Amino acid sequence: MDMPPKQSQPLPHTPRAEGDIQNRLIKALMDCSRYPHAARSVRLAETHISCVLLAGRYAYKIKKPVDLGFLNFTSLASRRYYCDEEIRLNRRLAPKIYLDVIPIGGTPERPEFGALPAIEYAIRMRRFPASGQFDRLAAHNKILPEHIDSLAFKIADFHNALPVTEAASAFGSPDVIYSAVAQTLDRLQAALKGSKDEGSVAALRHASEKEYAGCKKHFVHRHAQGFIRECHGDLHLGNIALIDGQPVPFDGIEFDPALRWIDVMSEVAFTVMDLLHYKRADLAYRFLNGYLEVTGDYDGVSVLRFYIVYRAAVRAMVNAIRARQTSLSKRVKAEGLARCRSFLALAVERVGYYQPGLVITHGLPGSGKTTFAQAALEQLQAIRIRSDVERKRLFGLAPLADSSTHASSIYSADATRRTYARLLELAKGLLTAGMPVIVDAAFLNQNEREHFRQLAHELAAPFAIASMKSSTATLRSRIMQRQSQSNDASEADLAVLELLQEKQEALSAQERAVTVEFVNEEAGITADEPAWKKLKQLLGTT
Repeated sequence: MDMPPKQSQPLPHTPRAEGDIQNRLIKALMDCSRYPHAARSVRLAETHISCVLLAGRYAYKIKKPVDLGFLNFTSLASRRYYCDEEIRLNRRLAPKIYLDVIPIGGTPERPEFGALPAIEYAIRMRRFPASGQFDRLAAHNKILPEHIDSLAFKIADFHNALPVTEAASAFGSPDVIYSAVAQTLDRLQAALKGSKDEGSVAALRHASEKEYAGCKKHFVHRHAQGFIRECHGDLHLGNIALIDGQPVPFDGIEFDPALRWIDVMSEVAFTVMDLLHYKRADLAYRFLNGYLEVTGDYDGVSVLRFYIVYRAAVRAMVNAIRARQTSLSKRVKAEGLARCRSFLALAVERVGYYQPGLVITHGLPGSGKTTFAQAALEQLQAIRIRSDVERKRLFGLAPLADSSTHASSIYSADATRRTYARLLELAKGLLTAGMPVIVDAAFLNQNEREHFRQLAHELAAPFAIASMKSSTATLRSRIMQRQSQSNDASEADLAVLELLQEKQEALSAQERAVTVEFVNEEAGITADEPAWKKLKQLLGTT
C-alpha cells in the first residue's frame, strides 16, 4: 500500500497560506456555473476537517489544510493521498456513494474540475437525502427495529470478511489502545481547559485507566485471536444513512491506520454508544445482540464497556474541538459544547456500569422463549445466548441452516450436553464482564437448570427463571407457522413438541421462588406488566 507523503519536507505554502487559498476556492465553488453538470444551487456543509459542497446530484468533499495532531492535511500531496484512501476504504461498504477523486485546476478564483496542474482535490460522491442519516432519524425516533437488524447483519458480515492484522503488528496492542485513549482525553481536557467540565475529564481519565488495567489481558488475547482488522473506524450514527430502505455506513477513517486497524468490538461499541446517547438502549442492545448472534464473538463483550467509554470520549472531543473553531457562530459553538458535555456525561456513567444478572428461559417449543428474550434484552440491556444458534455453531452451521444435511444428529443427547455446556461457559464470561445475561433455551431438565443457578450463586449474581406458558393448541399453531416460514433457528416440529411434553421435569419449590410466569397467548408477552415488574425486582434493576 502507498504511504502518505512525509510532512517533514518544506511545504509550498504555510498552513495559513493554504487556508487562504482554500477559502477563496470554496467561495468560487459556491457558483453553480463552475460545475461540469447541472446544479441549481450549491450548499456548503462543514466539519472540523472537511468542506462538502452539495451541487446537483453530487457532493464534493474537500479536506481542510489543518493539522490537528491526530491528522495532518496541510500539504496538497497529503490531501490527495487521503482522498484516494477515502475512496478505497469507503467503497467496501458504500460503493454506490463513493465515485472518484477529481483534481481541481485553474486558480482559486476560477477553478476548473478535472484540470491539471491541480490546486486542490475533491472526492466526488453521489448525494443522498441528509434526512436519512441515522443521527437525524434517531433524533426524530424514526429508526425502526428492522433497520437495526439489517445494520447488525451488514456489519457482522463486513467484519467476518476483513483480513486480520499481522501477528507482529502493533495495531490493536494494549500500548496502542492506551495511547489512543490517553490522547483523546488529553485533547478533550485541553479543549475544556478552564471550564467546569475539566474535573469530569480528570475523573474519567482515572476510571478509564482502572478499566484499561482490567482489560489489558483481554486486549492481548484478542490481538492473538485475530480480532484486529481494518474496520470502518468511525461508525457513529451520523455516518450511517438509510438509502433505499437499507442502512449504508459511509465516511470511514482514512487519515490514520491505527484508528481503523482496531478490535472489531471497538467498532461495534461506537454504534452502541451513540444509540445510548440518543436514549435508545433498546436499539443499542438489539444491534449488539444481532451482531453477536452472527459472529459468535461473545468474548468481545469483555472489552465492550471500555470501548463504549472511549467512543463517548471521542465524540466529546470532536464536539469540543468543533466548538472552539473561530469561524463558527455563537449558536453553533454552544450546540457543540452541549453535545460535548452530553457525551462526557455518558462516558462517566458507562465506565461504572456493572449489572450482572442471569435469566434462563423455561418452556416448550413455540411457547415464546425467543420472543421473550428479544424483549428482555432490549429492556434489561442484556446479552442473549440462544441454544438453537449455539447448537448449530458447535457443528459449523449457520443459524438458519437445515441440520438434516449434517452428517451426524445435532440433537443427540451428547450434542445437547455439549450445547448446554457451551451456554454455561458463555454465560460465565458475560457475567464476569458485568453484563446481564439471558439464556434462551428450553431448560426442561432440572439438572440443566441447576447448573446455571449454581453459576449465578458462585458469581453472586441475581438469578431468575422466565417460564413461558401457552396452550397446546397455541404451541402447535406457532410451530407449524414457524416451519412454513423457515425464518428461525429453531427446528423443533410437532413430534419434538409431543416428546418434550412427556419428558419435561416440573420446577421445584426452590425454583418456583425465583420464577416469573409469562402467559403468552393473544395479548403477548410484552403486555404482561406484572411479570416484567417481578422479573426486574428479582434482578434488582428497579
